[in-house]
Order: sequence, then C-alpha cells, then structure tokens
Amino acid sequence: MPRIIKVRPVLLSAPYADPEFNLEVLLHLPSGLRTTGLVEITLDDGVSGLGEGYLAVFAPEVFRTMVELVAPYLIGRDPRQLTELVRDAAIITGYWSFQGAARHVVSAIEIALQDCCGKLLGLPVWRMLGGTSPKLKLYASGGDSRCPEAMQGEIAQVAALGIRVFKIRARNHQVDKALWCQRAAAARGIEIAVDMTQNLAIPSQTPEAAAAFVTELRERSGSAPAFLEEALGPDRIGELPELRRAGVCPIAGGEIVTTPDELNARIAQGCYDIAQPDASVIGGIGAVLAVSAFARGRDTAVYVHSWGGAVSMLANYHAAAAAGEETAEWPLPQYPLRQRLMAEPWGLRDGGLQLAEVPGIGAVLTPELEQEFPFRPEAVYRCLPDLSRVPAADWS
Repeated sequence: MPRIIKVRPVLLSAPYADPEFNLEVLLHLPSGLRTTGLVEITLDDGVSGLGEGYLAVFAPEVFRTMVELVAPYLIGRDPRQLTELVRDAAIITGYWSFQGAARHVVSAIEIALQDCCGKLLGLPVWRMLGGTSPKLKLYASGGDSRCPEAMQGEIAQVAALGIRVFKIRARNHQVDKALWCQRAAAARGIEIAVDMTQNLAIPSQTPEAAAAFVTELRERSGSAPAFLEEALGPDRIGELPELRRAGVCPIAGGEIVTTPDELNARIAQGCYDIAQPDASVIGGIGAVLAVSAFARGRDTAVYVHSWGGAVSMLANYHAAAAAGEETAEWPLPQYPLRQRLMAEPWGLRDGGLQLAEVPGIGAVLTPELEQEFPFRPEAVYRCLPDLSRVPAADWS
C-alpha cells in the first residue's frame, strides 16, 4: 500500500509578460516577476504528485507556511484515500479560513493527490475521473496592453493560435478601448469578450453601469461582447441575477469563489450564464467537477478559469475534460512556468487543446528548474495598483 512520506511547498519566481506594455505588470508586479506556489507530495515508492495554489501569487510566504502546517497530518497516509485527506486538510484550516486563503492550499494538496493517483494507475487524470475526450475549445485571455500597438500584437497571437474569442480587460469608462479591440479583432475573425475586473472592487460598479457599458458598445459597434466577466463586486453579488435578466449579453464569473457550495449557490440564484471555477482556488479538481455537475441542466455553462502556472492550468483542463465541458481559458501573457513544467508540450491546434495521455496531470518538477527559477521575495502581486506607472493611451 503506497504511503505519503513527504509534503513539500515549492515557490518559484519567473519573468512575467511585457514589463513595458503589460498593465498587469505596470500596475501590480513592479519587479516584473510572478510567483507560482506548488505542493509536491512524494510517496514511499518514489511516485510524486504536483499541485498548485493561486494564493502564492499574492502571499507566497503565507502559502508556504500553510502547507507546512498541514503537511504532518498527511504523512504516512494512503494517497488513494483522497476524499478523507482533503477533508482533513479543510478541517485543519477551516476554523480560521473555511472560505479564503487556506482553500488555495487545500486546492494544491488535492491536485497533487489526484496527480499521484493518476500515476499509480498509469492513467491521465481526465481519464481516471471518467472523461471520454481530452479535447477543449479555447478562448484567449489577456487584453491588458496599455496601448493599441501592443494590443495589436496580442490580437495577432490569438489569430495565430486559431482562437476565435479574445477576452480583454476594460472598465466601464473604457468603452473606447473595447470598441478599438472589437474592430481590430473583427478584421481577423475574432470576437471580443470583456473582463470588467470587479471581482474585488468595493464599492462595486452598479448593474446599471455595467449594462450601460454594453449598451454603448453595442450602439457604437453593432455588437455586444461575447460575454461580460466579473461585472459586479462582492458587495453586489446579489444583483447579478438582475444584470443577467437584463439580457445585455452573457454574464460570467466565479473565479475567486473558494468553495463549490458557494459557487453552486450563485448558479442556483441565476447569477451566471457562464460559471468560472478555478481548481487552484475552489478546492481542487474534484471541486470543479462538483460545480460542473451542479451547473448541468441549470442553464449555466462552465468555463474553467486558468490564470496560474502550468500545474494550475493542467488541473483545470483535466477537470474540464473529466466533466465533459467544452470550453476553457487560455492565458496569453508569456510566463516560463506555464511551459517549462510540462511533461510534454501543450497540444495546441486550430483554436483548441488536446491533453496528453501521460499518467497524472502531466507536470514535472526538476532540481534544475528549481535552481533556474528560485523564489524572489520581491515577486509579489500588489493588489493596490501603482497608477503613476501607467501613461495615458489614445484608443480613439
């Protein structure tokens, strides 16, 4: 019977996106580096599994400390008892973080256990969990360039991948930016979706402001966004059904929700046309499967959120494939930790992704990679943006 003999947090930092033109870097990552937080679980037979928690982007040392807190409770136990292990990790952290940061750590542990189980069975996780097809249609995600010239480069990337929907970031005062992107993308046969980035905004914009944004964009361009993501903040979640009923365009969201029960409650309330769980946030691959199962038959599609490193991306794609979902997010910004941890290169073709048949989730961590991408304390995402670093852009 296999036993867990080691549970190790791993922090890696790497250059992220374009330091001159990418607004996420200019506003939130002044070091130009981004951190990925992994959990490595090693078994007594030498098998190891990898998981990722999104928390490490924002609070890497907190992530590491939480993993070290939970680790002793997992040692000596059978990784195939995955449900019990994940339950216990949640109990250990639940009193002080039932919803929030510790759920990212629980997510990383669950993903690493799924990886171990797939390797023990010699199966890719998507197949182990009952999936019948490893193919997913992708929409591209980025659209955070600070000027039209750089945005044109992003659109060219999307076109080269054969992807037909490109999600940009635009707030309610940036109709000109969204309009420019619609016109430039349409020339290449690409439709624009809009992330309004209200998921952490308090006070949030109102449903009326979000609807007015879409209405003005439609009046000026002739078309609404493919979907509108994170249109309202935490203080207005209860108003999402109202915005959805307005019918301005499909409404999407849910990437920061940390339990399947919470996201399922939002789905039941009619908040979303498209729910966006993230395995590295919501509790792991099994939690995404629970959301997919609940959403089925409730007039809500599920597009997994995928903005982490390779392990997070793989976990989300395996979850989507196992659940029989069809569409997933593909992040555009360059980040070596989205490629270098892959056991095999990404199977990108004609706007879609085909997962590899390798056992587990398909990620590999080597001592050489840890040496090449050591954790850098300055590689921390700053949630309060430095607006002084962003020059004005003309999107007219």
